[in-house]
Amino acid sequence: MFSRIALAKMIDHSILRPDATGDDVLRYCDEAIEFHFACVVVLPFWCHLAEKRLRNSDAKVGTVISYPFGAAATQVKAYEARHAISAGAIELDIVVNISAIKSHDYVAVQRDLDEIVTAARLAGLTEDGDDILTKAIIEVGLTSRDEQTRVSRIAKAVGADFIKTCTGRGPRGVTVEDVKHIRQAVGGEMGVKAAGGIRTIGQAGALINAGANRIGTSTGVAIVEAYDQSLGALTEEVLR
Repeated sequence: MFSRIALAKMIDHSILRPDATGDDVLRYCDEAIEFHFACVVVLPFWCHLAEKRLRNSDAKVGTVISYPFGAAATQVKAYEARHAISAGAIELDIVVNISAIKSHDYVAVQRDLDEIVTAARLAGLTEDGDDILTKAIIEVGLTSRDEQTRVSRIAKAVGADFIKTCTGRGPRGVTVEDVKHIRQAVGGEMGVKAAGGIRTIGQAGALINAGANRIGTSTGVAIVEAYDQSLGALTEEVLR
C-alpha cells in the first residue's frame, strides 16, 4: 500500500518566497520534522538556519541554485553550489540556463550543467559523506517539448539525479502531460520532480501516477493531511 509516510517522503516542503522570514523557515523545518518530508527547500541565505533546525532529523536541507532564471555565469553557479553545501544543503535544485536553451546552444547548456553537477559532487565528498542530490530545473512553461527532451537527456548524461519541471516563478505550473513527457524522455532510472502550482492531494496523486517521484510544493502539510487510503492504488515503481 502507498502509505501516508511514503507520500510525505516524496514531498519537498518548499519556502522560496522573497519575503520569507527566519521564523517562516523554522516553521517549515518543524513541519518537515513532524510530517517526515524528504527535505525543506529554502533560499540559499537560509541554509545554515535550516541545517541547524533539521539536524538529527530525517528531513534534509535543499536549496536553489541560480534561481529563478539560471543565467548566472557557470563559475558563479558552481561557487553557489559549493557554498550551499558548506552551509548544510545536500539537495540542490539547479536552474538550467533558460536563455541558452531558447538559443538552442546545447553545448553551453551541457558545459554549464556538467560543471555545476561535478562541483556539487566534489564538494559533497569533503563534507560528512552525504550524497548530494542534484535536480535540473528546465522550466516547462518557457521551453518546448523538443527543448525539454534535449535538456533532460543532457542532464541525465552529466549525472544529475532529477529533472524538475518548474521554478514556481515561470508563466505556468506543472501538468500531468509535462511529467509524462519528461518521464518518457529520461526513462525509469532518473528522478522526476514535479513542481509549480501543486496545491491539492488530487494534483499530487495525478502527477505521481504520471511518473513523478518527488513533489515540490509550499503546501505539503495540507496535502499530507488530506491523505486518503485510496492513494494506495498509486503505483509502487514510482517509490524510489
